[in-house]
Amino acid sequence: MYDITIIGGGIVGLATALRIKEQKPALKVLLLEKENEVAKHQTGHNSGVIHSGLYYKPGSLKATNCIRGYRMLIDFCEREGVAYDLCGKIVVATTEEQRPLLRNLFERGNQNGLTQNRMISEGEMKEIEPHVKGLEGIWVPYTGIIDYKTVCEKYAESFRKLDGEVHFGEKVTDVKNRNTHSEVVTATGKVFETKLVVNCAGLYSDKVAQLTQPENINVRIIPFRGEYYKIRPEKHYLVKNLIYPVPDPNFPFLGVHFTRMIEGGIEAGPNAVFAFKREGYKKLDINVPEMLESLSWPGFQKVAMKYWRTGLGEYYRSFSKAAFTKALQGLIPEIQSDDLIPGGSGVRAQACDYDGGLLDDFSIIENKTAINVCNAPSPAATSSLSIGQTVSEKVLSRF
Repeated sequence: MYDITIIGGGIVGLATALRIKEQKPALKVLLLEKENEVAKHQTGHNSGVIHSGLYYKPGSLKATNCIRGYRMLIDFCEREGVAYDLCGKIVVATTEEQRPLLRNLFERGNQNGLTQNRMISEGEMKEIEPHVKGLEGIWVPYTGIIDYKTVCEKYAESFRKLDGEVHFGEKVTDVKNRNTHSEVVTATGKVFETKLVVNCAGLYSDKVAQLTQPENINVRIIPFRGEYYKIRPEKHYLVKNLIYPVPDPNFPFLGVHFTRMIEGGIEAGPNAVFAFKREGYKKLDINVPEMLESLSWPGFQKVAMKYWRTGLGEYYRSFSKAAFTKALQGLIPEIQSDDLIPGGSGVRAQACDYDGGLLDDFSIIENKTAINVCNAPSPAATSSLSIGQTVSEKVLSRF
C-alpha cells in the first residue's frame, strides 16, 4: 500500500513527488509514467525558456507560482549542476497599435515585482539585438534558457535518493475508489493500492480526473500543436538571445518568436494550431475519437467561433513556409524562407471549460480520494517546484 501515487512523469509530476518526499521522507510515494522515460510529452517538447512572470495577471496562480518557482528552479540548478543561462530577452512593439499594449505589459511586470525590467528605445534594442526591427521594447533581464528534460532527470534522481519509486511503462487505465483507499489499475494489468492519487497527467489530465471523480469534470483538455523552424547555422548571427513580439491580448498564445537554445542553435516559432490527436506532433497525426471529443465539446465550439480568423491564420502558417517567414520578418526583416529548416513541435494541453473559456490560470481540482492538476500550461516548467510545493501542501494536509 502506497501513501501517495502520482500519475505522470512530466515536470509537474516529478516536482510534486520530490517536494512531498523532501518534506515527509517517511511517506511511501510512487510515480507512474506510461512512457519509458521522463518528460516525453509537453516538458520534453517545449522551447526551454525560463520565464520571468512578465505576462501573468498579478495575484494569479501563474504569477505567484512563476515568480516563486523561478527562484526555486535557479537554486535547484545551482545545487545540482544543471546548466542554464539568464541571457535576457526583448519584447518588441512593431506597430503604433502595440505601444500601449507594451506599456501595459511593462506595468504588469512591475506589479509582479520585476523591477529590473526597463523600457528601451529603438536604438537601445539595436544594441541588444542588432537585426531586430521595432519601435520600442522591454528588456527583460530575468529570462533564461535551460533544458527541462535534464531538469526532470535530476528531479527523478533526487526523488529516488529519498526512496521514492518511479515505474515506467505503466499507463493508467482505471482508478477504483474503495472505502479506505484507491486502486490504480494500469494497462499491464498491475494494481497499485494507494491512500491518495495525485493526477499530473498533462494532456490526459481531464481523462484521469474523470476516473477519480466520475461526476462531471467541467473542463476538457484541448490539444494545440506548436511547430518550430530552426535557423540555419550560417544565419545564427541574426539572433543573439530571445526576441518576442507583443502578445495578442485576444489569443492565449505568445506569437512566433526567436529563442536561442541552451544546447546551441536558434528556434523560430511556434504557431498554435488545433491538434487532431492529443499527442499529435505531426500535421497528419489523427486520432478520430479524440478529435471528435474535442470538436463536440461545447466550450471548444465557442472558442472556435470566437477565434476562427486567428485560427485560420495559424493553419495557413502551418502549411505555408512563406507565411511563417513573413510573420518572423515582422521582428527580423532580414530572415528569409531559405534560412529556415523544419524543427520540432510540441502539443500544449489547454484546458477549456464548458462555457467556452480557455482557462488562463493553473487549475487544481480536489476530491476525497484525489488531487487533480487539470491545467498547467506554460509557465508550468519554470513554476514546477512551486506548483509541486502547492500540491504537496494539499497532499500533506491529509496525512
